[in-house]
Amino acid sequence: MARNKEGLVLLIDVSPSMHSVLPEIQKVCSLLIQKKLVYSKYDEVGVVVFGTEDTKNDLTKEVGGYEHITVLQPIKVVDGDLVDVVQQLPRGTVPGDFMDAIVVGIDLLIKKFQETIKGKKRICLITNAMYRIKDPYEGTKEDQVYTLAEQMALHGMKLDCIIYRGNEKRDPHENNVIEENDMLLSIFSKKTEAKAVHVESSTSLLGALRTRNVTPVTTYRGDLEISSTFKIKVWVYKKTAEERFPTLKKYSDKAPSTDKFATHEIKLDYEYKSVQDPSKVVPPEQRIKGYRYGPQVIPISSAELEAVKFRPEKSVKLLGFTNASNIMRHYYMKDVNIFIADPGNKKATIAVSALARAMKEMNKVAILRCVWRQGQANVVIGVLTPNVSDKDNIADSFYFNVLPFAEDVREFQFPSFSNLPASLQLNAEQQEAADKLVMMLDLALAGKEESLRPEFTPNPVLERFYHHLELKSKHPDAAVPPLDESLKRITEPDPEVTSKNKLVIDEFRRHFELKENPKLKKSTRRLLRDKTSGSYENQSTDLVASTSEVKIETFGDLNPVSDFEAIISRRDSPEWVSKAIFGMKNKILDLVENSFEGDNYPKALECLIALRRGCVIEQEPKQFNNFLSHIYRFCQETNLLNFCEFLASKDVTFITKSEAEDSEIEEQDARSLFVKPELKS
Repeated sequence: MARNKEGLVLLIDVSPSMHSVLPEIQKVCSLLIQKKLVYSKYDEVGVVVFGTEDTKNDLTKEVGGYEHITVLQPIKVVDGDLVDVVQQLPRGTVPGDFMDAIVVGIDLLIKKFQETIKGKKRICLITNAMYRIKDPYEGTKEDQVYTLAEQMALHGMKLDCIIYRGNEKRDPHENNVIEENDMLLSIFSKKTEAKAVHVESSTSLLGALRTRNVTPVTTYRGDLEISSTFKIKVWVYKKTAEERFPTLKKYSDKAPSTDKFATHEIKLDYEYKSVQDPSKVVPPEQRIKGYRYGPQVIPISSAELEAVKFRPEKSVKLLGFTNASNIMRHYYMKDVNIFIADPGNKKATIAVSALARAMKEMNKVAILRCVWRQGQANVVIGVLTPNVSDKDNIADSFYFNVLPFAEDVREFQFPSFSNLPASLQLNAEQQEAADKLVMMLDLALAGKEESLRPEFTPNPVLERFYHHLELKSKHPDAAVPPLDESLKRITEPDPEVTSKNKLVIDEFRRHFELKENPKLKKSTRRLLRDKTSGSYENQSTDLVASTSEVKIETFGDLNPVSDFEAIISRRDSPEWVSKAIFGMKNKILDLVENSFEGDNYPKALECLIALRRGCVIEQEPKQFNNFLSHIYRFCQETNLLNFCEFLASKDVTFITKSEAEDSEIEEQDARSLFVKPELKS
């Protein structure tokens, strides 16, 4: 038996009020089966529907009652046929009783597994809970729920309730029924391991059903060292983790079809050959690792590598406390971990609770130094945030987020809008239009469920992948299916929001004129996509040109203006702006100094105009103004005054205060540099 095997019963409400959402339920249930086929192929699943005209279950035959409940599929190991079952759910004609359905689900699990896989038996109820459930033969409805909760806890069963309700208006009678049903379902969460979630849209429904059963594994078990004399026993788990594509292995079809024991695996063998003698294979004992250091490769033996390895001791130590406001949300890196007290250790539970509540009250967070395993190659620095529970049966805990080191931080320099010239500043009407557009994009509108809640929003790429995988298993030549309408609401703008706010969008368009930027170049990837399959000759030339423009770092003689614009627009380091300006200054001086009878003056003028434009955009007016003064003095000292006259005729002026706030040149003094001395006096 598989260690993580799960027994699951799907209880699906197919009564008339659920007909509109049944297509979405079919999708999410089939996705559940598809993922189990990939990750948990030994899991067993049963399907029960309630609200049907017919009745088909063992309890009706054995004890009577439990009408309008049909077992579509008894509990069995997941397979492709089970996908077909959940994709063809019947449409019921009578109101469904979810309490009777839960009893049928419990009976199926007890008969199938008895006392085995305790803690891994699960019932998933999908309903809108809008119909009144019938009164029990004895006691009240609350008593019935308590009895069922005790039985579920006794047999190690869990209950997940997905309650789907739209935004349609209801009469007072329906609201009373809904309130009563919600109260009954809440009792399960108090008395047994149960969880209830309410969703209002088909997209949220796709993410509400837990499709993978991941067994939590501790990252660390040991002491949280507050000081040398104060240590708390804690366990650390991953709170969140990125869901990745399943591991796809290569498959060989070379084995004969009659071979029942063929594994179809592909094994790769690597050979290392000598540079001096390519025919000679170098055995493992004669190889040594080499590491690049500039243009050289430095060989380092495994013994030397082991000798210099950093081997920190396994520990989690407190470095200190700080105000929560000092740790910004965007500092968080990687996945979130959760610190809990050592289960069963009462002193540790009290200590964690006291520390968490004190930190919460004082608005403090803790900075920790963590080494999760003995001999771990790296040390983690992170922030510990208190997580105070408001439920009696859930203990207090901490959330832990990894913080970046100095070399992990990337500072991207962008000029402030306030530093732009007055002609490019926003006016009051443009600012108001932009504010309205931003407010329109709010996902949490008043009185409505938040759209695309993270816990209920699936990854559309993965959902589409599993759907295609299931199609390929039945039809190997099946094409990639179109994106589902529910997933389009994640990847595309909501048409309802767009139509309601058309006036806001139109107003924004009126106040902001869009112009094509001719400087933008297509990326290599987009260029490949746009090329036709028969244009490879031209494609290779364009790719080389595009790549050279993106990676350019120095000025060439052919087109220095394009080189300057490419370098100054780079944002992977703040140093590129100063490098571009410095390089362009040298290029202009070289052109002027090496000119023969003014043949380089037009090119030098182009470079100077490009330099001026770049200094305005980057708000570096002093760099240009000082250089313009310098080049004037340089021309006087080297008898190149004809270049100054050339510049004066082309109306090249200083950068003024109206163009850049840091400039010290007034508008009336912009052309004073090239005025003749006798006119100045």
